[in-house]
Amino acid sequence: MHAGRALSVVAGVSLVYDLAIGLALLAATDRFASLFGVVVPEPRHFVTLTGLFLVCVGLGYLQPMRDAARHRAYLWIFGVLLKTAGAAVFVGYYATGDGPSSYLLFAATDGTLALATLSALALPVHLTRKSEI
Repeated sequence: MHAGRALSVVAGVSLVYDLAIGLALLAATDRFASLFGVVVPEPRHFVTLTGLFLVCVGLGYLQPMRDAARHRAYLWIFGVLLKTAGAAVFVGYYATGDGPSSYLLFAATDGTLALATLSALALPVHLTRKSEI
């Protein structure tokens, strides 16, 4: 698989992942929290803001899905940096006893998406149009 296709695929998966979690936080806050054994923070606007953030990050993946070569920076920032940091935070909270074992699911998912994005970004890019040179 060439770099552009790999980046489009990983952007699509990340779009679905972030959008689904963001929408779940917004639409079913209590249910989502109970599924993962955590309490809903008070004040609730922290959950609302996090849900909105994830929806926006997810929608942001539309650009690299369509033109991965042009939007590589988005993939580096949100696909590698943010997801790696998110995985580290979940592992850190779990390791210190401040988070349930369900945090490891998010750590594994974020970490896997970060590695997939990094791997796709590392593939050689073949420029085909003069405007891309």
